Amino acid sequence: MSIRRIYLLIIIFLIAGFSSVYATHNRAGEITYVQLSELTYKVTVTTYTYTLSNVDREELEVEWGDGTFTTVARTEKVLLPDYYQRNRYAAVHTFPGPGVYSILVQDPNRNFGVQNIPNSVNTVFSVKTTLFVNPSIGLNDTPILLNPPLNQAAQFKLFVHNPGAYDKDGDDLRYSLAACTGEDGNPIAGYALPPATSSIGMNELTGDLVWNTPSDTGKYNLAILIDEWRYGIKIGSITRDIQINVYATENNPPETDPIDEVCVVAGDTVNVLIRSTDADLNNIEHTATGGPFLFETKPATLSEVSSVPGETVSRFRWYTGCNHIRNESYMVIISAKDDHPDVKLVGVERMLVKVIGPAPYGLETDPGNAYIRVSWNEPECNPMKYLIYRRKEGPLDYTHDDCTTGMPDDEGYEYAGETTDTTFIDNDEDEGLVQGFNYCYRIVAEFADGAQSYPSEEKCESLEPGFPVITNVSVDTTDAINGKIMLKWAKPDRLDTVPGAIGPFEYVIYRSDDALGMHLERIDTLEGLDDTTITDIGLNTLDKQYSYEVALYNDTPGNRFRIGIPQLASSIFLNLVPSDNTVEINIEKNTPWYDNEYVIYRLNDLTLNYDSIDYSTSRVYSDDKLKNGRSYCYKVKSVGVYKIDTVEYPTINWSHELCKTPNDYQRPCPPELSVRSSCDSLKNILTWNNPNLTCADDVIAYKVYYTDSYDTELDSILRIEGAENTFFEHFPESSMGGCYAVAAVDSFNNESELSVVQCVDNCSYYKLPNVFSPNNDGVNDIFIAENPLNFVEKVEMKIFNRWGELVYETKNPFIEWNGKKIRSDEVVPTGVYYYICDVWESRISGLEVRNLTGFIHVYKESSGEIRIYE
Repeated sequence: MSIRRIYLLIIIFLIAGFSSVYATHNRAGEITYVQLSELTYKVTVTTYTYTLSNVDREELEVEWGDGTFTTVARTEKVLLPDYYQRNRYAAVHTFPGPGVYSILVQDPNRNFGVQNIPNSVNTVFSVKTTLFVNPSIGLNDTPILLNPPLNQAAQFKLFVHNPGAYDKDGDDLRYSLAACTGEDGNPIAGYALPPATSSIGMNELTGDLVWNTPSDTGKYNLAILIDEWRYGIKIGSITRDIQINVYATENNPPETDPIDEVCVVAGDTVNVLIRSTDADLNNIEHTATGGPFLFETKPATLSEVSSVPGETVSRFRWYTGCNHIRNESYMVIISAKDDHPDVKLVGVERMLVKVIGPAPYGLETDPGNAYIRVSWNEPECNPMKYLIYRRKEGPLDYTHDDCTTGMPDDEGYEYAGETTDTTFIDNDEDEGLVQGFNYCYRIVAEFADGAQSYPSEEKCESLEPGFPVITNVSVDTTDAINGKIMLKWAKPDRLDTVPGAIGPFEYVIYRSDDALGMHLERIDTLEGLDDTTITDIGLNTLDKQYSYEVALYNDTPGNRFRIGIPQLASSIFLNLVPSDNTVEINIEKNTPWYDNEYVIYRLNDLTLNYDSIDYSTSRVYSDDKLKNGRSYCYKVKSVGVYKIDTVEYPTINWSHELCKTPNDYQRPCPPELSVRSSCDSLKNILTWNNPNLTCADDVIAYKVYYTDSYDTELDSILRIEGAENTFFEHFPESSMGGCYAVAAVDSFNNESELSVVQCVDNCSYYKLPNVFSPNNDGVNDIFIAENPLNFVEKVEMKIFNRWGELVYETKNPFIEWNGKKIRSDEVVPTGVYYYICDVWESRISGLEVRNLTGFIHVYKESSGEIRIYE
C-alpha cells in the first residue's frame, strides 16, 4: 500500500472517530480547466463546503492522471447563503503528451446525513474531470458552470436545477446523471438516486435536472456528467457533484412565463421582458446567469422593471456585436427566488439567445459560355469564408425564419463551392456549366466556429450562348501516340443578323491538352460553313484529356472579325481507382451539353470486344465483385443532349479505354490504444482493440511505435503477429516516460494509420514528509525527501513560519533540514510550518518544474515512528 494511501486512511480513521467535529464539510464541487498551450492547462477545483463544520481545507491534492500529483493551495474563499462556502484551488500543469487523463480530487469527507449515501460522514468526497489532450482538435476549455449548486427543494413540489454550463468554444454539450464517487473516484457502494413520487432525470440537451417530485425530506446528492463534443468527437467531460436539501413546507416555488428562443443579427438589440409569479404572494427576486453576461464589451444586463408581492417583471437587454456570433445558442438561466420565511424556493426557466452573423449583400453575376462569375459585398464581422449555393431551375421565393441559418437542403439549392474572397467563378468544379439553364445563386457567410449567416438575396443568370455550338468530342482511338478524337459542331445559322457578316467564313480550331483549355493552340482552319467535323490524329489519348474551341470568323477582305464567343468542350476522361475486388470509375469532363446517362463498357477477355455491363446517371461508378490481381479494361459512352436556342439535340460521345488491376490497397482502420504505467514494475502496459471485431476483416499483425521524447518522431520497435494479440509490456531502458502508437497490418501488408498517440510521463517519486521531530532522539530528527534521486535535477525549497518568516531554504534534493532556523543553531519551536518547493524533474516534455506546497508539523517531543508523506 502506498504512503499516500496510508495517509488518506489515517485521516479517514481520525475523522470517523470525531465526525461531529471534523467530517461534515464537503457538499458539492467540480473541476474545470483552461488550456494555455498544447500540453499546459490551468485547472481550477471548486468545492462547496458546510460552514458550520470545523474542517476548512487550505489546500487539496490534485491527481493529474499522468502519474503525478500536486498539493494546491486555496486561491478563493467566499461565504454563500444557507451555510455554503465556495472554495477555489488553482494550479498549472503540463501533461506529458497526447492522451486521455482523468484529473481527480478526493477529500475526506462528505457532510453528515446525506440520505442516499450510506454513512456519508465517513465517505470520501471526490470529483473528477476527463481531459483529452489531442492537438488535432485545437485548444479546448471545459465549460464553466455558472449556476451554483445552492439548492433547496420542497417535498412533493417539482424541483428543477440547471448547472448553467457555458462553453466559450461553442462545443456541443450533452448531459446525464452519474453516480456520486468516493475514494479513488470510484462509485460509492450503496449509492442510489433520490426517491421521487414520479421520476428524476436529466434532459440530455438542455441540462435541466428535473425531480418530479421529492418524496422525502433530507439531504441528497447527485452527480451531473457533462460531455463535450466537437466535430462528432468526444473531447472531454466534467462531473458536478451537487447537494439538494428537501424540506417539508407549504411554500410553492415561483413560476416564470415560458420564453421563446430569440434570434438576432449581430448589431441588433435583444430586449425581452421576463415575468415570474408566486402563488403564495411572496416577493420575488430575479437573477440570471449565462454566457451573455461574461463579455468584457457589451455584456448583457438584467434589470427589474416592476415588483409587487406575487409578481416580478425584469428586462433582459443585450446590445449584440460581432464578437457574440457563434454556432450554438447562448443559454441564459433565469432564477426566480421567493422570500418565504420558512423555506426560500427557486423557480428556474431557460432562455435561448442566438446571435447570427450578417449575410453577404449586393450580389452581381457576370456570365461566360461555360461559367458564371459571382461577386458580392463583404458584410460586417469578417466571416472566415463564404459558401456558394446555386440552383438551375430558375428563381425561388425562399423565406427563412428568424432562427434558421445557412441554406436548407430541401430548397432546391446545391452546394457549388466556397471561397475566402468576395468573388467566385462557378464552372461546376471544372466540369463546366451547361447551356440552357437559368442559374440562381445565394451566398452564406460562415464564421469562426462554423456559425452561418442567413442566405443572401437571390441573383439569377443564364450563360452566354457559345458560338458555334460544339456537339461532340469523342475518342475514336485510344493510343499513347496514334490516338484519334472526332470533333463536331453545329452549322451556324442566322448569320445575316450579324452586322458586316457577309463572308466568306472560316472556322479556326484550337486544342489544349487539358480539360480547361489552359494551353490552347491553333491546329486547323476550315473554309466555308458546311464542313463541321474533323478527326484530330496523333494524340496521346491513353494518358491525356483534350479540350477544343471552334472559332467562327468573317473573312471579308479588310473586315475580318470573330463572330460570337467560342465554346470550350473536352473529351471524356476516365480516372480508375482500384481497390479490394473493385474498380471505381470516375468520369471527368468539361462540356457545354448535358449528359443523361453513362453506359459502362468492360472488355470481354474471350471475345476481345467491349460489352456494356451497366449504366449510371452519376459520374462515379463502382464495378465490384472482381478478382484481385486481374486486369480489367473499361470505356464509357455518354448519352446526352445539347441545346440550340430552345431545341434539344441528342449527342453521344466515347471516352478513351483504360485498364486497372484491383487489389487490396485499402488500409485497415487503426486500433484504439490505451497506455498506463506500472511504476513499481518499471514497465509501461499497452492494450488496444482488435479491428477485426469492428471495422476490418483481415488484420494479421500489429506494429508498435515508440519515442522517449514528445518532440521526436516515433520509431517502430516491434511487430506482433496475430490479430488477437492486443497486449504489450514495454520496459524502457532510460526512463518510464514515452509516447506510443500502434498500427494494424492486414494480409496484403497494408499498414493502417497510427492510432492516436498516447504518452505517459516519468513516474514521480519525489515526496516530502509533513511530520518530523528534531529532538535528537534518533527518530525522525531530520526532514528528508523520499526518493530524491529519481529523475530529479534540482530543487528550491523554502520553509516559512506562521508569520511568513523564512526559517530554512536549500537546493539540496534531499532537503536534510535538522529543524534549525536559518543562520542559527536554534531549533524552531513546535508548530506548523508552510513550505514552497520547486522540483525540476526530467519528463517526457523535457526538464519541467513541479510546484509543491504544503505544511510541516514540527514536534520537539518524540514522534515515534510516524512519518507521513504528502
